[in-house]
Amino acid sequence: MKALWSWYFKPNLLFRILVGLVLGAIFGLIFGEKILWVKPFGDVFIRLLKMIVMPVIIASLVVGAASIEPARLGRVGVKIIVLYLITSAFAVAIGLIFGNLFHVGSGVDLAKISHGVVKKATAPSLTAILINIIPKNPFTAIVKGQVLPVIFFSIIFGIGIAFLKDSEDERLKSSGEVVFRFFDGAAEIIYKIVRWILEYAPIGVFALIAVVFAKEGAKAVGPLALVVLVVYLALITHVIVTYGGLLAINRIPPFKFFNKAKEASLTAFVTRSSSGTLPVTMKVAEENLGVSKGVYSFTLPLGATINMDGTAIYQGVCALFIATAIGMHLSLAQQITVIITAVLASIGTAGVPGAGAIMLLMVLSSIGLNLSANSPVSLAYAMILGVDALLDMGRTSVNVTGDLVCTTVVAKSENEVDFNVLES
Repeated sequence: MKALWSWYFKPNLLFRILVGLVLGAIFGLIFGEKILWVKPFGDVFIRLLKMIVMPVIIASLVVGAASIEPARLGRVGVKIIVLYLITSAFAVAIGLIFGNLFHVGSGVDLAKISHGVVKKATAPSLTAILINIIPKNPFTAIVKGQVLPVIFFSIIFGIGIAFLKDSEDERLKSSGEVVFRFFDGAAEIIYKIVRWILEYAPIGVFALIAVVFAKEGAKAVGPLALVVLVVYLALITHVIVTYGGLLAINRIPPFKFFNKAKEASLTAFVTRSSSGTLPVTMKVAEENLGVSKGVYSFTLPLGATINMDGTAIYQGVCALFIATAIGMHLSLAQQITVIITAVLASIGTAGVPGAGAIMLLMVLSSIGLNLSANSPVSLAYAMILGVDALLDMGRTSVNVTGDLVCTTVVAKSENEVDFNVLES
């Protein structure tokens, strides 16, 4: 049986998804509405994704927050976490700005393709958004699929576990370890399920894209190419403006820094894995940038978990693309919600296979764009997933570059950088 399906499972997953996109477009263009019989295969994929969103949020964020040792949350810990979160907020804001400037999603009209209804609820005020982050009842929030309250509760719960694990009371320490192991095990099970779902992704993407092109025709190609272009323009801008500015303010030569850091950035671009690039990132931090091991041994693994600037940019652009493609205008309050969700969701989800695609589901849910069978949102999401392999290279490279920038800035503030190495 394994040999029978080796032709399907042997190639790289992201390559298979890209092939699914291309074949879906070709078959949709050639056969038109005769190909619509494949639609149920796409609906199955959407249901599988919806099934896993809440479990991923809870397990991954609880484990991510619980993994931060309270004893290490001193000056270095507070500085690096604040810096990671601020740069992530800037990143998703840049993504939204570029998405608005280039009107991503215009030219695609998916609302007419499907019978699904897009809710156009009145946007809440910023004050209401911030207050509603705190759930009245976390279990109700889980059942209703309210993403931000679930994220908030999961992080707080994880921090509580971290303090229990660090307790001098053996009973509390033991309890904390047991609860942590439970969620850690649950997270690993969920990651395994995510991998299974993603193995089905090429088929699901093929079916959904075939439906799009059967209805829309060749005019759907241009908007997808624009999304890729806009994401890369936003990524480059973030590196130059945010990272370059942060380095310059701290009197670290930007050009010299980026030249020294290029080995890690290029490795991340090729491997598309922040965690897989971590050994190279640590080597670059010590040997090329002169950062003390006492700093980077804590900040870089943490960054690989919670710092996802490139992915945050992707969220901003893609959320706008999907909203525009279904004929929905995102208000300022909704765009601020995208920023808040992307920043908070970045904690813990970096270790999830297909993290960007899973995070995008969370962001969409937070602004009322829920995937469902036969809905325009699911079709727009499938279009994005089809080019995810191209976007993943750039965003991972920026994620790793951001880890090094923030680590070096914090290390300099603690006088833990050897400038003889950095400036050599």
